[in-house]
Amino acid sequence: MSQSFRHPEILEIARRQGQVTVEGLAQHFGVTLQTIRRDLTDLADAGKLERVHGGAVLPSGTINIGYEARRALNIASKAAIAKACASRIPNDISLFLNIGTSTEAVARDLLHHENLMVVTNNMNVANILVANPSCEIVVTGGHLRRLDGGLIGNLATDTIRKFKFDLAVIGCSALDGEGDLLDFDIQEVSVSQAILKQARRTFLVADHSKFKRSAPARITSLSEIDEFYTDRPLPGDLERACAEWGTKVTVAP
Repeated sequence: MSQSFRHPEILEIARRQGQVTVEGLAQHFGVTLQTIRRDLTDLADAGKLERVHGGAVLPSGTINIGYEARRALNIASKAAIAKACASRIPNDISLFLNIGTSTEAVARDLLHHENLMVVTNNMNVANILVANPSCEIVVTGGHLRRLDGGLIGNLATDTIRKFKFDLAVIGCSALDGEGDLLDFDIQEVSVSQAILKQARRTFLVADHSKFKRSAPARITSLSEIDEFYTDRPLPGDLERACAEWGTKVTVAP
């Protein structure tokens, strides 16, 4: 099958699943991994896909890719980021974890922490931390977004405003070259901004794929973040800006 026939089908698979993998496509079409890598590079150069480690996703715009697709992206990187972040979270504190697959990874690395009070608007985080008997869990309430277990809206925001957290760990959908954290859902952005106001310190967890994406709604700037955990060095200008802002950047091994 020639690339002129593969390309439309690759795009159709990406639309259905939110992502494609090199290995999966090679098996599907019965061609080599290198052939699929060339196909994905051609589609990325044409602006039809975005390359990520091991495959590609639909290009960003005004709609986020599906939760299950995001959950399957960069799993090893998210685990490394989560481990580095969790190692900096002490016992005996109040903590907020927001919506996202990266914050869920952090929750899994907190299962042996002690005397935590975790407030979250992420049902998945709450379900993960149930396994830690030394963790008190408070769920904000709010409108349940079934696709990813997120709780958003006024009730979530009002609950958050009743607390003052020692630390908040947040994620984002995209991070632009100016250091702005971006998201797709304006209601989620409002909740994230409330979290930032109620936290004494804030950590951001985001893998390198967020550098290549765009989203329409602004949460805040990296200048307002105390520590940023990621998996690859930042672009030069952004790295220098973080140094000027006093935002500590940790690249997870």
